[in-house]
Amino acid sequence: VKEMAIGLLELYAGRETVKGYSFSEDTVWQQEFEEVFSYEETPDQEKAIIDVKQDMEDDSPMDRLLCGDVGYGKTEVAIRAAFKTVMEGKQTAILVPTTILAQQHLNTFKNRMESYPINIEMISRFRTARQQKEILKKLALGEVDIVIGTHRLLSKDIIFDDLGLLIVDEEQRFGVTHKEKLKDFKRNVDVLTMTATPIPRTLHMALVGVRDMSVIETPPENRYPIRTYIREFNSELIRDAIRKELARDGQIYFVHNRVEDIEEKANLRKKLVPKCRVAVAHGQMNEHKLEKMMMNFYHQQYDVLVCTTIIETGLDVPTVNTIIINRAEQMGLAQLYQLRGRVGRSNKIAYAYLMYEKDRILPEIAEKRLKAIKEFTNLGSGFKIAMRDLEIRGAGNLLGAEQHGHIASVGFSLYCKLLDDAVGELKGKNLDDKKEVEVKYNIDAYIPEQYIPDSQQKIEIYKKIAKMKKESDFTDIIDELIDRFGEPPEAVMNLIRISQIKIKAGLLGIRKITQKKGIFNCKFSNQDKFDGKVIVQLVEKHRKNIKIRTGNEPIIGIRATNMDVLEEVINDYYNLTYTK
Repeated sequence: VKEMAIGLLELYAGRETVKGYSFSEDTVWQQEFEEVFSYEETPDQEKAIIDVKQDMEDDSPMDRLLCGDVGYGKTEVAIRAAFKTVMEGKQTAILVPTTILAQQHLNTFKNRMESYPINIEMISRFRTARQQKEILKKLALGEVDIVIGTHRLLSKDIIFDDLGLLIVDEEQRFGVTHKEKLKDFKRNVDVLTMTATPIPRTLHMALVGVRDMSVIETPPENRYPIRTYIREFNSELIRDAIRKELARDGQIYFVHNRVEDIEEKANLRKKLVPKCRVAVAHGQMNEHKLEKMMMNFYHQQYDVLVCTTIIETGLDVPTVNTIIINRAEQMGLAQLYQLRGRVGRSNKIAYAYLMYEKDRILPEIAEKRLKAIKEFTNLGSGFKIAMRDLEIRGAGNLLGAEQHGHIASVGFSLYCKLLDDAVGELKGKNLDDKKEVEVKYNIDAYIPEQYIPDSQQKIEIYKKIAKMKKESDFTDIIDELIDRFGEPPEAVMNLIRISQIKIKAGLLGIRKITQKKGIFNCKFSNQDKFDGKVIVQLVEKHRKNIKIRTGNEPIIGIRATNMDVLEEVINDYYNLTYTK
């Protein structure tokens, strides 16, 4: 972990030591600009705006993750940050995953800033080579204030006059190579990353405190949860769903993520409901044809759009309130969530049908995913979805290119600790050579679902327990648990007690505690901490229950049927060592 940590954590630790640009407080123009916002800000949105501005005014480079469901007002937070940047005479770059999303952001930013002398441009495949060249020239001269673009923005020929802010929309859509290039930006530029479902790695970075995070969980007014159904593929059901939507003058997305037979699926839809107008869209189409198709669909010239996951991030079409996802079992949790978020963006009730292949036995992980998406139908579940993803497949290889992986192999608290240590070391903190004490004991020590159902709160408590250092910390955490969730069950108390034992054992030089047939073996890493006088006193006090084996790696054997005796011996050993 340490080797892999260095690349990424040097960046994050470096950012903390590097001085960034410190923006001034809000101007009068900024206040005026914010007052003309046509909606009422939600409390979460207001807090996110304050967090972002404080980060910008601070002299360390900002690296904030902004999580919020589709349509919850993340873009407005970004618009205000961009406006603040332009007021300071600096440039803003907005990086988006698709050309269609770039076009949508261009329209939103231009509409919002039309009363101000701000030059906004877009770089994407929809621009001709000549137009791109002209924009690049203006960008280098500082004549463009805000530039919106796809990964084309990460090309070598892009030169900014004075870049002050980078906004990354839907970070999970960018590959590792793009993220490597983003790292160079992040060294001294303020970065705001927006996402509806943060990928587990990014989420974990925020959870362990390497990145700052703001979550917008409050839905806008007049929004309803999306009704979600998981069904075996069924033509009759599809026909009914399409007819039902057409009857209320709505439109439908039919997602089929295979270009080879997408036309075939489109023809099938036409046969099912002959009157409906069907369009096809996928990423292998000519860009201009694709854009035209999407725009025609947006202007309601078609009823059904048979498409690949190209719509995952893209057009905001309020009239689409039914989505049918074919072969949903083959998609990731975050992807399903994003797709479902394409509907339900108005005051109508929306429907999502997740179809899996007929007569197919689902693999366990696919079943878990589909159940999770059904479970999280409430508004604002994006963050919870990412938390569940974190549980289903682990945090991923946090530090390198691999996104998937299993935190289970080392355990969450050890992973956090390794990260904390690596960050601390790179920040120049003097870390003493403390290694995590390994405890192998057949006992339930975890936070049950019934006690803390919310995944975010659960991980927060795990983190607090993992970070405890002294006796008062334990008292505080127990008080907090009782206050927030009621009396802790036995499994939670076991978790806290094991943490207490680990801390004292670590200070005593014990590296490993294992249980075998009623004996706890406490293994020392070497003889240095093995004090003969203290051991004699300990043996006298617990004569019946202790056996000693000396050597290069001494072992104390404690005869005990439960944790009480182990705890008592470790406490006595600790007191004899540190109060002699």
